[in-house]
Amino acid sequence: MLEIISQINSEVNAFVWGVPAMICIIGVGLVLSIRTKFIQIRKFGHALKSTIGRIFEKQDKASEGAITPFQAVCTALAATVGTGNIAGVAGAIAIGGPGAVFWMWMSALLGMCTKFAEVTLAVHFREKNPNGDYVGGPMYYIKNGLSKNWRFLAYLYAILGAITVFGTGNATQVNTITTAIDSALLNFNLIDATSTKTVNLIIGIIIALVVAAVLLGGIKRIGTVTERLVPFMAVLYIILGVGVIILNIDAVPEVFHSIFYGAFNPSAITGGVIGSFFLSMKKGVSRGIFSNEAGLGTGSIAHACADTDSPVKQGLFGIFEVFADTIIICTLTALTILCSGIDIAFGVDAGAELTISGFTATYGSWVSIFTAVALCCFAFSTILGWGLYGARCVEFIFGSKILKPFMLAYSLIAIVGATADLGLIWNISDTCNGLMAIPNLIALFLLSGTVAKLTKEHFKK
Repeated sequence: MLEIISQINSEVNAFVWGVPAMICIIGVGLVLSIRTKFIQIRKFGHALKSTIGRIFEKQDKASEGAITPFQAVCTALAATVGTGNIAGVAGAIAIGGPGAVFWMWMSALLGMCTKFAEVTLAVHFREKNPNGDYVGGPMYYIKNGLSKNWRFLAYLYAILGAITVFGTGNATQVNTITTAIDSALLNFNLIDATSTKTVNLIIGIIIALVVAAVLLGGIKRIGTVTERLVPFMAVLYIILGVGVIILNIDAVPEVFHSIFYGAFNPSAITGGVIGSFFLSMKKGVSRGIFSNEAGLGTGSIAHACADTDSPVKQGLFGIFEVFADTIIICTLTALTILCSGIDIAFGVDAGAELTISGFTATYGSWVSIFTAVALCCFAFSTILGWGLYGARCVEFIFGSKILKPFMLAYSLIAIVGATADLGLIWNISDTCNGLMAIPNLIALFLLSGTVAKLTKEHFKK
């Protein structure tokens, strides 16, 4: 039975993350870019000033049932800046060659506008729930922005989101944390291989308790935790990545040559192992979308909680979010792998171990403790972000009374993630994650005129 489920899932997954889906995501991004006159380029400087500039300003206390705009973007980044930035980029380079990084950048260029549109619509069409909290996201802008004939898409999105969070948002992230901690403890001979199961169980219980404590505290507590955790983990990772580049500065020109030349002629860079231009493009685009979630609509759920009266102003955070996630973090990961001079088995899938090898090849084995801390922060922040997404999806279907039972169940999944084999769970979650894009992309296309109108009105003022 499991074999049949796995086979069906593989077929669906190949379509969801295949060429037709990539064309739809790129196509909608292009439509939105044209209708907003390429706001991600035209107003890029303004977007950075309105986002990074506000980070250093004193943040006013958010109103009841909301979080500050900075806390909203940190919560969204908490979910997007995760293991996809470390394992996803490594996999894209291994299967698609260095040229995949170029296509990751190209997808991010359109993704900035897609995320801008998602956030703008989420704030514009949001509601307040019986607890007085702002709620929004794809299911709400489908419900409130489109006719009743499209309402089934809102429920489809919420159902897929509720399923996805347990795997993509929790179990697989906890598994990454245990793997990172086990690796560091084994490297320093603090435990032996026979003790890992016990250690993992303890880690799972601790994570479950901490996640429950944060999520049950509501949106205010989630925002408070993420606004402290996200900047710390980002700065730590950036310092480590920049250090690798500086210590291997002589390799940088050749690395950029391999990225640009390999994007159109991958076989010349990989020794013929990867000969397909379309494979390089597909891996770069799909991994970029998997990392920054532009087109999936999930990040807009967090932004809808922001204490703001300007949908477009919050939408600018969406542009910054994709820029920070893909152009900065993913690029640092790629340069860490390619500059370090480690051997890459092109054509063979790879994960976080390839990125960690890039760090250890430059700094030595002692850096494994820092990479473990970075991985743990990335994964834990993703758990919190997706916990909020799942709560909003479940609330949309069943109402706010289901929230506490859901959050307790979601927290306990951490123990499963720490102790079980997650091969099939990961694959099914990956498929559901991709399927979420379908109702969202339809809504974005149909509401592209609304995005253009809101954008024009905002900048006219």
